[in-house]
Amino acid sequence: MARPEGGGSREVMNIGKTGQILLADIGGTNARFALSQSELGRGDFDQIGPIDYVKVADFPTVREAISDVLARRSGSEQPHRAVLAVAGPVTNNRCVMTNSPWVIDGNELQPALGLDSVHVLNDFEVVAWSLPALQPADLIPLGGQDGLPGEPLLVVGPGTGFGVSCLVDRHGARLAVVTEAGHATLPAEDEREERVITCLRRRLGHVSIERGALSGSGLQNLYEALAEVDGAQVPQRDAAGITKAALEGSCPVSGATLEMFCAILGSVAGNLAVTFGARGGVYIAGGIAPRFPEFLMASAFRARFEAKGRFQEYLRNIPTRLVIKPDASFVGLKMFADHNVD
Repeated sequence: MARPEGGGSREVMNIGKTGQILLADIGGTNARFALSQSELGRGDFDQIGPIDYVKVADFPTVREAISDVLARRSGSEQPHRAVLAVAGPVTNNRCVMTNSPWVIDGNELQPALGLDSVHVLNDFEVVAWSLPALQPADLIPLGGQDGLPGEPLLVVGPGTGFGVSCLVDRHGARLAVVTEAGHATLPAEDEREERVITCLRRRLGHVSIERGALSGSGLQNLYEALAEVDGAQVPQRDAAGITKAALEGSCPVSGATLEMFCAILGSVAGNLAVTFGARGGVYIAGGIAPRFPEFLMASAFRARFEAKGRFQEYLRNIPTRLVIKPDASFVGLKMFADHNVD
């Protein structure tokens, strides 16, 4: 999952139309499409139809890809609106994809496809929208209590980048806040982390949360900096290789890297929880952490999440959960569609 960029927010009311909705999750390489029957206020995954997988390179434009998907479903009721999640920055309902030639412009697609409306959302905003509809089977508990009803829900996601979004529910309206928190400065909690960050600063200049630790490239930077600090000779490894070696126990530096990754994730998640007042719960998503849930549970993640001095009791009551549902984005798309005013 790519990190959100061009931060912002989106507010919707709890009313909407019924009928078929086109849902899409669009990345740089692949795009996924599904039709869903709108039913107000529900994000049930069983209301979402089969998912069509499309290679972006097979179509010059997103319009042609959508037209092809709908043509293959000619026997179905055609959608009257669409909600599209995109792996890139969204400005004025428009996204220029970074790793593909597609430009996703909702205001152009709406008349071209004969739809009542087209909403383009950042993919991490969509994950935030999914949170109220996720079920216990979609989550692994990582400590804390049950969370307070109606309080903000925070999701953080180490993956290709580091995504952060917060879902706020006030006076019947929901607001999904998209941030650039991944570019905030990486904090150190002890002397060893300070030495690692000093090493990273020599290499990177500004050491952000994303580049310094909590992303695929960040995990690799952390590994190389730890090896330098410890004077260890290690082979070059990417994030997947570091994780594999850590879980196998075949490389002490990889193991130390994954331990520090989990500890930093806990500290950053705790910082963001108090920043947003996320007493409804904090969710860990993205493509990295779900690969090692047992390691994460046994790590310093939760202790560091709560380690906020006088606010330790405040953090102790906030639940942390790991999102393991692979198609959570479609639940979020549907939740947005069912609450959106057209």
